[in-house]
Amino acid sequence: MHTYSLNREQWLPGPVGEVYLFFSRPENLQVLTPPWLDFRMVETPESLVAGSLIRYRLRWRMLPIRWTTEISEWNPPHGFVDRGVKSPYALWNHEHWFTEHDGGTTMRDKVTYALPFGWAGRLAHWAVVKRDLETMFDFRAEAMRRLP
Repeated sequence: MHTYSLNREQWLPGPVGEVYLFFSRPENLQVLTPPWLDFRMVETPESLVAGSLIRYRLRWRMLPIRWTTEISEWNPPHGFVDRGVKSPYALWNHEHWFTEHDGGTTMRDKVTYALPFGWAGRLAHWAVVKRDLETMFDFRAEAMRRLP
């Protein structure tokens, strides 16, 4: 299985506790997800802890997808990790880390992922998946800049 990673860093003006709180609330995923993915929450707990499952659905290039992630690490207000339990990826591990910096918070994301289907998955990554993931995280960064 060939793995890839996407790394992003963004400075946000709020204190680390507030930024962490925003990202730790599953309902805020809707705000951070591009409209073209038609993202919908299906099931989520009221509050997250290690072991929490989040179920949602979306459309990627017209394909309906059901996705379940599990919070595998929970370390408020410094970070958390969600991993794909049921997803279109052979591997999905998304690390979220928050540190105080220059009167605000530096947020770091690291997504480690792999696609199924061997060489066909590598071709799909090269042709569309890599660009789509980058576009989704670009949207997310812009959405965070627009929030009060």
